[in-house]
Amino acid sequence: MRKAGRYPVRKKTKMTTKTSLTISFILIAIAAIFGLVLWNQLPDPMPSHWNAAGEVDGYMSKFWGIWMMPLMTLGITLLLAAVPAIDPLKANIEKFRGLYNAFVVGFTAYMLYVYGLTLAAALGLQFNMTYMLVPAVGLLFVGISFLIEKAKRNFFIGIRTPWTLVSDEVWEKTHQLGAWAFRIGGVLVMLVAFLGESAAWLLLPVFLLMALTPVVYSYILWRRLDEK
Repeated sequence: MRKAGRYPVRKKTKMTTKTSLTISFILIAIAAIFGLVLWNQLPDPMPSHWNAAGEVDGYMSKFWGIWMMPLMTLGITLLLAAVPAIDPLKANIEKFRGLYNAFVVGFTAYMLYVYGLTLAAALGLQFNMTYMLVPAVGLLFVGISFLIEKAKRNFFIGIRTPWTLVSDEVWEKTHQLGAWAFRIGGVLVMLVAFLGESAAWLLLPVFLLMALTPVVYSYILWRRLDEK
């Protein structure tokens, strides 16, 4: 009979870089194959751009309509995979590498969701692109908030201002606030999608909130530390 307190403690499993890239490559391959299967059913040119009202206002050739998004996603995925290796502070990135790897998969899924919407629109399915896309953007921001919250000081990932890069304390406190700014902003973006076109103007203030709040806060923190 085991004594209390002697049960083995399971460590939380982190997503490895290999797993992250494998999942991302499989998703990209499935998307590309799906596009090829639909080749004969897709129009030429294909819709490629939508205005704020969710209406098509731009087109591109079928070739690029099928291949551009998978190729772009592949390129961004490879770039994201290379960032930890080329950062001078790569040791800090390793401290949150599992979460970063999960973000790479999430971002790949987001890009391919956009690709799926593009194919669906080209096939003639009727829907408002803005209503379908904006909630996904909000969800992406929420996902970014968790990455920001755990990010350690580095030159590529996180809120990189002149003041966060020179101080671990400024970095940590700025990213705690920035995480909440992105989390709240992401939720507000998702809510805007359900308020109709009349609320689209609210997106700009939300984006400014997420972008400017951490920057201003990092400067204020740095000034306080500098005065001390």
